[in-house]
Amino acid sequence: MTRSIKKNPFVANHLFLKFNKPGDIRHKKIIITWSRASTIIPAMIGYTFAIYNGKDHFPIYIQDRMVGHKLGEFVPTINLVRHALNDNKTKK
Repeated sequence: MTRSIKKNPFVANHLFLKFNKPGDIRHKKIIITWSRASTIIPAMIGYTFAIYNGKDHFPIYIQDRMVGHKLGEFVPTINLVRHALNDNKTKK
């Protein structure tokens, strides 16, 4: 179910205070966050966020086409591993 139109998009309060500082240099500082559920708003464009995937923080540069999506959508949480095709153990 989507969020109500009457409410503003969800952005974690501590996260909103970090990127909304006046006179802040956008491209120099990486903002580390664990809030994958926060919605990307237009004020975030130009910042780099390090988003936690459960193990590491991945740096993601926010662009205009990402507005309206969640931060967690751009960070992979699962590493897919395939078995080797030329392995002698699999051939019997």
